[in-house]
Amino acid sequence: MSDLLLLGIETTCDETAAAVVRRREDGSGSILSNIVLSQFDEHAAYGGVVPEIAARAHVEVLDDVIARALRAAGVTLADLGGIAAAAGPGLIGGVIVGLTTAKALALAARKPLVAVNHLEAHALTARLTDSVPFPYLLLLVSGGHTQLVCVTGVGRYEKLGGTIDDAIGEAFDKTAKMLGLPYPGGPAVERAALGGDPNRFALPRPLLGRPEPNFSLSGLKTAVRLEALRIAPLSDHDVEDLCAGFQAAIVDVVTDRVRYGLRAMRERGHAPSALVLAGGVGANQAVRRALHKVAADGGTRLAVPPPELCTDNGAMIAWAGAERLALGRRDGLDFSPRARWPLAEVDAAQGAAATAPAA
Repeated sequence: MSDLLLLGIETTCDETAAAVVRRREDGSGSILSNIVLSQFDEHAAYGGVVPEIAARAHVEVLDDVIARALRAAGVTLADLGGIAAAAGPGLIGGVIVGLTTAKALALAARKPLVAVNHLEAHALTARLTDSVPFPYLLLLVSGGHTQLVCVTGVGRYEKLGGTIDDAIGEAFDKTAKMLGLPYPGGPAVERAALGGDPNRFALPRPLLGRPEPNFSLSGLKTAVRLEALRIAPLSDHDVEDLCAGFQAAIVDVVTDRVRYGLRAMRERGHAPSALVLAGGVGANQAVRRALHKVAADGGTRLAVPPPELCTDNGAMIAWAGAERLALGRRDGLDFSPRARWPLAEVDAAQGAAATAPAA
């Protein structure tokens, strides 16, 4: 198959995004444009994303974002090999907006449609940015997801572990909110932690040393709340120390769980080519530094997309669409948007055979 140009559309949460990527015949790729319009201002007053506001904002700006992405890439719809859109999981109103728009464009331009699983897009981004071959261990950490996944091909995902309560990103956001820090919570906690003492508070490290590579964050979040109540009213210094202690606990938990994830992957007969960190929490520099050492100790390397590709964006959707289309996988205009869509069920939902090349 010759080079593919794909338009990708992302509207699953509070970013309206569109991008154009090129997937070359040899499997390498490049980003020709990547336009992301954040809704931070619309949701800041509520301390989190309001689904109805998010969906309405997508409707208002998506056409312009797509036009900007095409202009920046120097292409038209006629030049594209296909159109990809995130079809879930996510806030259903936003998913409907993006997928419906992609269907209309695909129909009008007579181009293939690829309905992309948002989690699969995160899972495959490192193949765009770092040319990571299969198989690899994926740590997917975001506001809604915390998973360790063995990735052996496009559409081939074996979940090794996940959170039994809160996602890591959710724990960051809730901790920020209880400490009076602004939305989005993850970057706010990371900034505050820079000036704090991580050893002042004795915070728990849930599930440390357990052989199953699962996560639990609710107890840690509760411990921060109890400490904050104990010393209230909080000074700026108190907030910095609580954030530093919370982040240090997260780093300890993540490094321990990933070590067991690497072990579990090898026990299943797969030698990981890399440890891939994806999702919004992948932008956290303390987590990145710790995982570099974990990967090296485990005889592999850490591959992390740049921060702008860890958070939601159109380039990851376009790339996942290109990877699928290169294997002959496309979707009908009757494909339904999904609020829930587990990564392990990607190909079952799309009716495609779960096969992929070795690299």
